[in-house]
Amino acid sequence: MPNNIECEIRSFITENQHKGLIERFKKDAEFLGEDEQITYYFDSKQDLRIQKNSKYSKIWLKKGEIHDEHREEIEVKLDKEDFDRLEQLFLALGYKVEIKWFRKRRSFKWDDIDVALDYTKGYGYIIELEKMTIEAEKEKVFAYLKDKLQELNVQLTPKEKFNEKYQYYKQNWRQLIENS
Repeated sequence: MPNNIECEIRSFITENQHKGLIERFKKDAEFLGEDEQITYYFDSKQDLRIQKNSKYSKIWLKKGEIHDEHREEIEVKLDKEDFDRLEQLFLALGYKVEIKWFRKRRSFKWDDIDVALDYTKGYGYIIELEKMTIEAEKEKVFAYLKDKLQELNVQLTPKEKFNEKYQYYKQNWRQLIENS
């Protein structure tokens, strides 16, 4: 059985925490690179997205609810230049772009964990720890990620706060990105 369950934990952090964590991970982890990402969320019953980053475009579907600690993920990568055609395809299928995100991501491999330190325009600074696993191990992996976040002296942001901030961004993203 493949590791198809994404376990992730994330927290809002300050700009100073963001800078400090970048420095820490540059010393204590493998730096995987920086990326500028544009992601569109569509108005579908499931969490359907397209993204363009510095290397490729992709379509991906995350089953379950947004901000769940673990959920199945299906991802299809395409050429970076295909992003506009992907948008045209989904619009032609009747989907509407619900939200656009503009993010700068710094990625690291910290032991067996994928770490993302993000700044999303109009949304803020976030740390995300992620590890792919199997269904039977998801609770154990989630507990492990919580411990690793504590090791970084970062307090876990409650899911409710993420949902609240997400809903605010969803309603106001156009103004928020203009003012950032």
